Amino acid sequence: MKQLFAILACILPVAGLAHDYTLSDLTIAHPIALETTATAMSGAGYMTITNTGNTPDRLIGVEADFPRVMMHETQMTNDIATMVQMDAIDIPAGQTVIFEPGGRHVMFMGLGGDPFEVDEEISVRLVFETAGSIDVVFKVEARDAGHGHSGH
Repeated sequence: MKQLFAILACILPVAGLAHDYTLSDLTIAHPIALETTATAMSGAGYMTITNTGNTPDRLIGVEADFPRVMMHETQMTNDIATMVQMDAIDIPAGQTVIFEPGGRHVMFMGLGGDPFEVDEEISVRLVFETAGSIDVVFKVEARDAGHGHSGH
C-alpha cells in the first residue's frame, strides 16, 4: 500500500500540470503563456491543437480581455525573424498543429503595466470555423522552464 501512495504522489503533481480541452474532434493541449517583464507591452501564448477527425477545421479567432489578440507565425528571411499576422490557421484532419516559440503563437497585446506572472491564468476563447468556440485557460509558466520566445 505504501508503494501505491508513493507512485500516486509522483503521478498526481504531473497530472495536475496537464490541462487539455476537447471540442468535437479537436484537442487543445497545454495552453500556456510565458511570464513577461514588468515593462512588456505584449505576451505570447502557446498550445498544441490535434484534429482527430476526418474533416479539416480552421482556427479563425482568439478572444481575450486585452486590447488586441492576434495569431502570428514567425518567419525567417535573410536570418531575420519577423512575425506575420495570421487571419486563420488550418487544422488539417488527422494532424497536429503546434504553437511554439519561434513558430506559431498567440500575441496578447496591450499589457499596460500588468505583466504575466508565473501561475497566473488567462481566460481565452478559441473560435474554430467548423467546431465552434471553446473557452480555455492559458497558464503562465516561467520563461526559464525550457521555453523561449526570442524577439519579444
